Amino acid sequence: MSDEAADALVHAVARDWRAAKLDEADRALCAYAEKLTLRPTAMDETDIQQLRHSGWDDTAIHDATQVIGFFNYINRVADGLGVEREEFIDNWGDI
Repeated sequence: MSDEAADALVHAVARDWRAAKLDEADRALCAYAEKLTLRPTAMDETDIQQLRHSGWDDTAIHDATQVIGFFNYINRVADGLGVEREEFIDNWGDI
């Protein structure tokens, strides 16, 4: 994949991962990340089973969960402390 194509895919996922051209495994991971971020108390074994069914092994699921959790944590810390976004960082949701 070219740099331009990779960049376009990243921006498409940032805008709306459901509309982005993702394979089944990546689509399942995005759904998992969204649910873990927005409705963490609703997580259950079926969420893990869906990832396994899409080709993710337990190590990859663990690692992805750690990354998702870390980003949720650090964003909440930044929001809680009123940390302003650096001006040089584009808002990808508007791209």
